[in-house]
Amino acid sequence: MILFPAIDLKDGQCVRLKLGEMDDATVFNDDPAAQARSFQDQGFEWLHIVDLNGAFAGKPVNAPAVDAILAALTIPAQLGGGIRDMATIEAWLEKGIKRVILGTIAVRNPDLVREACRAFPGRIAVGIDAKGGKVAVEGWAETSELTAIELASRFEDAGVAAIIYTDIERDGVLKGLNLPATAELARSTTIPVIASGGLASIEDVRALLQPEYAILAGAITGRALYDGRIDPAEALALLKAA
Repeated sequence: MILFPAIDLKDGQCVRLKLGEMDDATVFNDDPAAQARSFQDQGFEWLHIVDLNGAFAGKPVNAPAVDAILAALTIPAQLGGGIRDMATIEAWLEKGIKRVILGTIAVRNPDLVREACRAFPGRIAVGIDAKGGKVAVEGWAETSELTAIELASRFEDAGVAAIIYTDIERDGVLKGLNLPATAELARSTTIPVIASGGLASIEDVRALLQPEYAILAGAITGRALYDGRIDPAEALALLKAA
């Protein structure tokens, strides 16, 4: 079980959104590279990065901030937001991103996901962001008719390294992870599933260790870390002891 600290980038700054609303952003650090180094120093083994502007624009926007983060890190990082074609996938992987996360394009062009998985084995993840059980795209601005389980099933044999499942209605509001829905998705697929959206306290980390959620590969934490609601050392020690 891996705990991924999140760096969400908006206008070159490290922010957290509430419910995916760009107009409701709290700036936590204007030096994303320093924030990334801090997470690494706290003992985290992976970093989760989202280019928020990129998710809306459909192309990378915060590349300078991501480059600075990569220069500051020795731990692996995964990146999502605005990655919609093979050239962008290849560029990020060459720059040192360990795993790219494909979201909108997984709905719009599943063949591209399969092609990317063949070209870069183990380095392609799919981001499934759901609102009311239906998959949202274009920076969560649009909702499709697909369910999360239907979308995951499309990639069952594609070689996807992981699925990052985000419950939009919990994201950034510290309501707790939607573990039942995330575990249901994980049971429906052989692809490892990472939980995201709403992790609020050390109790949520403990909940991840319950037998019915042992199927999950990890969880992403954002606002709770920035707000000091989770002590990194305590959380990581809990997971290590499990």
